[in-house]
Amino acid sequence: MTAVLSVLNILRPLNTGLLAVGRWVGVFAIGLMVLAILIQVFFRYVLGSALPWPDEAARFCMLWMTGLMAPTALRSGGFVAIDVVDSLLRGWLFHLLQLLLLMIGLTVLIVGIQIGYKEVTGLGGRFATASLYLPTSLGFDSWFRVPRSWMMLSLLVGIGLLILVDIELILERIVRLFGQGDRLPERPGLTIGGAE
Repeated sequence: MTAVLSVLNILRPLNTGLLAVGRWVGVFAIGLMVLAILIQVFFRYVLGSALPWPDEAARFCMLWMTGLMAPTALRSGGFVAIDVVDSLLRGWLFHLLQLLLLMIGLTVLIVGIQIGYKEVTGLGGRFATASLYLPTSLGFDSWFRVPRSWMMLSLLVGIGLLILVDIELILERIVRLFGQGDRLPERPGLTIGGAE
């Protein structure tokens, strides 16, 4: 059990730091997504001439926001769950069921990271987005078309972070299964809007 706790003492602060950065970048992505949508609404309905890039920019931001925020939701128990069976079980049976579900989740995530890698490095990742460009000079006279792989990288990064969180939760559940829950390192709580 000491080895498991040692790994948790390394993994928990690592996940805490990575997820904190992910939340900040995710919030920034939400802001950019809202801005892109408002620009599109203004141009489409007020000026009567829709722009080609805001829809794709909003989709780009939404994918990155999801990839960076989902691991925090998993770690804090924020995913939608049907917990009827959980409420009926107590003690080691509860921890065993949770461990089994986390192991199934880890298997799915391992398959998902392979898919994410293929999306980034495969044929689809070699194409550029339809309407997203970045300026390559301060005079805005030359532009670079954003590769589609940058958008799909959100899947790879998000699943990688989910795997780290899932491993942390599996190790935590193993410690609890063997009745050593009081030896677990404290996990900092996620504060949202002043409430925990």
